[in-house]
Amino acid sequence: MKSKTAIVTGASSGIGEATAQRLATAGYKVYGTSRRGASGGQRSFEMLPLDVTSDESVEAAVSEVMRSEGRIDLLVNNAGFGVAPAGAEESSIDQARSIFDTNFFGIVRMTRAVVPHMRHQGNGRIINIGSVLGFLPMPYGALYAATKHAVEGYSESLDHELRTRGIRVSVIEPAYTKTRFDANFLEPDAKLDEYREVRAALGERLKDLMAAADEPAVVADVVLEAARAARPKLRYTAGGAAGRLRLLRRFAPAGLLDAGIRRDLRLGALMASPPPAPVLQK
Repeated sequence: MKSKTAIVTGASSGIGEATAQRLATAGYKVYGTSRRGASGGQRSFEMLPLDVTSDESVEAAVSEVMRSEGRIDLLVNNAGFGVAPAGAEESSIDQARSIFDTNFFGIVRMTRAVVPHMRHQGNGRIINIGSVLGFLPMPYGALYAATKHAVEGYSESLDHELRTRGIRVSVIEPAYTKTRFDANFLEPDAKLDEYREVRAALGERLKDLMAAADEPAVVADVVLEAARAARPKLRYTAGGAAGRLRLLRRFAPAGLLDAGIRRDLRLGALMASPPPAPVLQK
């Protein structure tokens, strides 16, 4: 029996690379993608150049896989990036569009390119790498959290549409994960002095949280579980912290959860710089 074919976006490092390797070990024929395509190092899967912000690039990569394999059984949408900790008003509209173009519309492009082939073959799986920030707020990370909330809503709606055609959609929800993700943060492009101290303090706090984070293999194992499940769930948390946060979101009083988020990020000790005193007119 021919092995199943999988596409994993953003597979040059981190969660994407770990997922592609895990799927290949499990017997999938895996095509990883990145903007640069193949790079140095031995891998157990092939790499293709793909820019999820380009319709033409997406179509070319999917067409290449179809020419080589004749089918696509699994799509893992992982490509994405974040903005360094900053106030929501410190990112321009152009920067907000940019993060949505990759983190959300990239998933939409990949899905639109792959679903017709899955419908034709009568089955398939789409697994979107979301985040606990798809169901929790992220102070000073509002744009990234917004993209992950969008992924949750899109995935749940899409699963309802496609399940009668043999296609299921799932979202994987990790918490902090040890990757180079934070090294690729975009700096906010409209910085304000009022947020300078908060940005610096949250940047240091994020380093501490990342040092204690789960390895990417934790997420990759959950992706494989979802891909193989006879009756896949819509949502899978990845790692102990993510599981606890999901339970808190479901059962904890809103005020308790709100206080916990602020305490974890140490926001109580962070105050934006006060506005200048008004000038009294005579």
